[in-house]
Amino acid sequence: MRRISAMAIVCGIILFAAAAAMVKPKSDDRLNGSFRRPAVNGWTVVHLEGTPAEIGFQHGYLLAPEIQDLKKVYQLELTHDTGKDWNFLREAGKTVLWPQVEPEYREEMQGIADGASAHGVDVDTWDVVALNAAMEWSYYVSEFDKAHKIASLPTVTAPDHCSAFVAVGSYTKDGRVVIAHNNWTSYLDGARWTMVFDIVPAKGYHFIMDGLPALIHSGDDFGVNSAGIVITETTISGFHGFDTAGIPEFVRARKAMQYSSTIDDVARIFRDGNNGGYANDWLIADAHKGEIASLELGLKNVTLERKTDGYFVGSNFPIAPKLAAEETDFATTDMSNSPNARHRRWEQLMAENKGKIDVSLAEKFLADHVDSFTGKTEPSERTLCGHVELSPRGMGSWQIPYGNAGAVQNKATDTQLAAQMEFVAAAGHACGMDFLAAKHLQQHPEQSWEKSELRDMKAYPWTTISAQK
Repeated sequence: MRRISAMAIVCGIILFAAAAAMVKPKSDDRLNGSFRRPAVNGWTVVHLEGTPAEIGFQHGYLLAPEIQDLKKVYQLELTHDTGKDWNFLREAGKTVLWPQVEPEYREEMQGIADGASAHGVDVDTWDVVALNAAMEWSYYVSEFDKAHKIASLPTVTAPDHCSAFVAVGSYTKDGRVVIAHNNWTSYLDGARWTMVFDIVPAKGYHFIMDGLPALIHSGDDFGVNSAGIVITETTISGFHGFDTAGIPEFVRARKAMQYSSTIDDVARIFRDGNNGGYANDWLIADAHKGEIASLELGLKNVTLERKTDGYFVGSNFPIAPKLAAEETDFATTDMSNSPNARHRRWEQLMAENKGKIDVSLAEKFLADHVDSFTGKTEPSERTLCGHVELSPRGMGSWQIPYGNAGAVQNKATDTQLAAQMEFVAAAGHACGMDFLAAKHLQQHPEQSWEKSELRDMKAYPWTTISAQK
């Protein structure tokens, strides 16, 4: 695994903390207090503060080039995956999702569009809504196609996204919380999932989260707020169901991060108006109380489990048998599939490292290449550090038939770091392996539809990321 020296870590923290060399925008009162730091080890930290409209404008202005780039990526990727053109997604965002978005987040998304436009980027509110719903479109399109008797593309499915764990008590080195997550997605958007948003809203808690440009939520969902709440998740594979009268998942995810001071707050916000979009097993930690939880959030079946001693792991497997049977087409008994193989590996790592788990071990877990089904050390879709492009089972080994997908970035924190509004993060594969776009496309010409937007995804060392104090 690629490591960074102690001196380099210190230097990286200093760079993040320094105000020097920050992007200085043109004069506009809405930009007061905001800034964008130069990228360090792949991560770009953006500080936003104020009212929803101000936060949105700052976001849009400071990340205008990246928003323009992501719009092109998702226009390509989402239309390819869903079989619907960008205008369909914009219109669905306007007529189906927007009516369920509360004013605070309407103002912020309008602000993002206004800020990007002020910086010369061709983007409007409906583009911003379509981008924010990127993780929900397959759920909506599946139900739309069913209602209209349209045969959905095989890519219209709830995919395998992410691996994560949270532990406390007798499982951790100091008895306090440790939580970690890696984001699984295609390398098209994964190479760009390197934003960190440090947000001080006029209402709610100060929070820091990873994310994508133009999104008001994390998207892959890893964040820490000033009340000591840490939230992450892994997707429930093969899930189906979507309530068009419900509140978009991206709104509930953002609201939970901004307004929760307890595990109960998180659970209540996610349940309120649940639309079934981007159905996840949410792993939650209350770092102040030393309590952890798993909120498995289906549309019909919702289960909340809590612990003050133990762990929860996530790798896209459904937990509750009733949810698995009623709301998924997941093969629960197939131990060779990616979610089940990774689940078994998590259980092995938790048992082998009981009483020793800390952030340093979390970094090693997220770089793990052991295939629990074969017992081999062989990076693939069955390893915690996912490499679908290296799978010996070929292109269809993942839930989504991408040849270039897997773990695109990694985050971890503990009670001590969370108290300082900090986490450690590694952009790219935690194991240190680079993904090279040209080489991959040469080997897999069937992926040439991605060529215009596919870029290299380099692996960077672990870096400490801090909120502005």
